[in-house]
Amino acid sequence: MLDTLIRNATVVDGTGAPGFRADVGIRDGIVASLGGTGETASRTVEADGLVLAPGFIDPHTHYDAQLFWDPFASPSNLHGVTTVIGGNCGFTLAPLGPSDADYLRRMMANVEGMPLSALENGIDWNWSSFGEYLDRLDGRIGVNAGFLVGHCALRRSVMGEAAVGERASLEQTAAMVRLLRESIEAGGLGFSSSQAFTHVDGAGDAVPSRWASRDETLALAGAVREHPGTTLEFIIDGCLNQFEDSEIGLMIAMSLAANRPLNWNVMQVSALRRERHEHQLSAGSKAKAAGARIVALTMPTLGGLKMSFLDYCALNSIPEWGPILKLPVPERIRALKDPAVRQRMREGGARPEAGVFGALAKGERYEIGETFAPENAAFAGRLVSDVAAEIGRSPFDTLLDVVVADELRTALWPLPTDDDVDSWKLRLEVWRDDRAMIGGSDAGAHLDRMCGARYPTGFLGDVVRERGLLSIEEAVHMMTGRPAALFGLRGRGRIAPGCHADLVLLDPATVGPGPVRTAADLPGGTERLWSEARGIERVMVAGRDIVREGKPTGDLPGRVIRSGRDTDTVTVPGG
Repeated sequence: MLDTLIRNATVVDGTGAPGFRADVGIRDGIVASLGGTGETASRTVEADGLVLAPGFIDPHTHYDAQLFWDPFASPSNLHGVTTVIGGNCGFTLAPLGPSDADYLRRMMANVEGMPLSALENGIDWNWSSFGEYLDRLDGRIGVNAGFLVGHCALRRSVMGEAAVGERASLEQTAAMVRLLRESIEAGGLGFSSSQAFTHVDGAGDAVPSRWASRDETLALAGAVREHPGTTLEFIIDGCLNQFEDSEIGLMIAMSLAANRPLNWNVMQVSALRRERHEHQLSAGSKAKAAGARIVALTMPTLGGLKMSFLDYCALNSIPEWGPILKLPVPERIRALKDPAVRQRMREGGARPEAGVFGALAKGERYEIGETFAPENAAFAGRLVSDVAAEIGRSPFDTLLDVVVADELRTALWPLPTDDDVDSWKLRLEVWRDDRAMIGGSDAGAHLDRMCGARYPTGFLGDVVRERGLLSIEEAVHMMTGRPAALFGLRGRGRIAPGCHADLVLLDPATVGPGPVRTAADLPGGTERLWSEARGIERVMVAGRDIVREGKPTGDLPGRVIRSGRDTDTVTVPGG
């Protein structure tokens, strides 16, 4: 007998092949039949008019901490994600030295935007090895989760406070290699590291991995080669702009040392700066010529970074604005009401040194997100420029009037500058390029600034249905079969007999993300941005519902994905 029979679904199987109508049978967490079957089932799900796809795979998350207080990886689960990869950018919570917890907490709070109070109150930090960390999660999560081993935790475990500010000795490098091997043998998916200038710890110093020599980094990458089912992830200064030749050379050397593909995050694609992403993609071409493989992650949706007059953000960088936005909130509100202060802010925003932030200072290119004052309720979801025209005020004054009434809590979403036909054509080319892959949500991080977890429904709703840029079959393949192949995820990313029954049942006519809202549901009473999904009827992990009719069920069928046991080895041509 089957556990579940899904009847009359349009199956989009994750391979990119045309969808087809079929029944899908599930037994013991595995797809047992595809097509007609004479078996009965304990339950039957009627799926007429709905699409059944493999659960989406998010290749770049930071759910390493959140899974302890939120085992469902919300809101990714609501948007159809059934497998997440964590431990990215060199940042993990293990291995954990006896005196390292406070350092790692403050580092994660600073570099990944996780509230410190949530990290202090939501986790007991009662583990030492990477294996013990994984064991704490196994059997207690709602989605499948795999974790790379982060360079910063390795360095801190071996070098202590000297991990910041010093080069490692040969003996210390050897100790890190041994610790990485132990961590991978316990199930770590590989190695991640960062050399990005934006990554600084809780004290404002460069994170530990940024003090590593090339030899140290290559020694750790080389250790990955010895273990099946592993991979590499890396972030470097050029990921934010254009790579230096030395940066491309380092990534190629890492890939060759490990005999594994290396992915990096995140590539932006715009017709306004076409040369930027073309140069970044050239790293993949040079890697291929050298027998290595470099894959850029890129998001398929626009926007995502919230601006606020309450918290530090890009607005603080506008001339004359910084000192005003650093004032205590009551004084800040009084200043923002003052016509003389407003005029000074206008003048600062018009200066040449305001650069790209000058457009933010004008006040017109924002969508008003969540509001809090009753008099602002009608403005949510509208453009500042439209509201200004309606009430007969300048966009700048309208913007400040709204945020002051909200006691500065208003969510402001800058309008993208690259929502044009040429940019979307370029993005489609990039999505289809084997040097790139869709991903880069950072879900679980930057909780007060973005909600990247909603990209799967945004991709299907906006890009597939509304813009008609590609078929649902191709889009699903980009979020399932392709990431599964890069990471060697065994039996995932496809719907076929013998594969894991990680599935999402959706309505293609309505699928999409809901508006971004604030939820005060983190440990310590802190807030995060949140978005529900539309058109996601059911999400299954191992054949069990984790989301039904858009709501979490509370079931925890997920498993920790461990290298070798749950992953196949993906090598590079020259390895």
